[in-house]
Amino acid sequence: MLNIEIDELMVKSLLEKAIDERVKEIEQTVYFMNSKEVLKYVGMSWNSFNEHIMSDPNFTAAIRLGNKWLFNRKELDAYLEKFFVAVRENGGDIQKYKRR
Repeated sequence: MLNIEIDELMVKSLLEKAIDERVKEIEQTVYFMNSKEVLKYVGMSWNSFNEHIMSDPNFTAAIRLGNKWLFNRKELDAYLEKFFVAVRENGGDIQKYKRR
């Protein structure tokens, strides 16, 4: 008779690692996003996005292509992470947040 033992923690660890690698691979396939995709992604209107994000001189994740905007997803994610931390540290209200 054949007896097989499976280390569940090892299997779980291997599975999580494989899933993380696949998620990173999928995330990297979307390099540029257009303005409609970005607005859906961040959950803002164009006016709010333009006022609070695009108007920041440190925001460099966008380029123009004719009359369209293209956004580098990795740069956008990095900027948004810093932006949200800064807003939270200053009361958590985007409309009241003033850049320094």
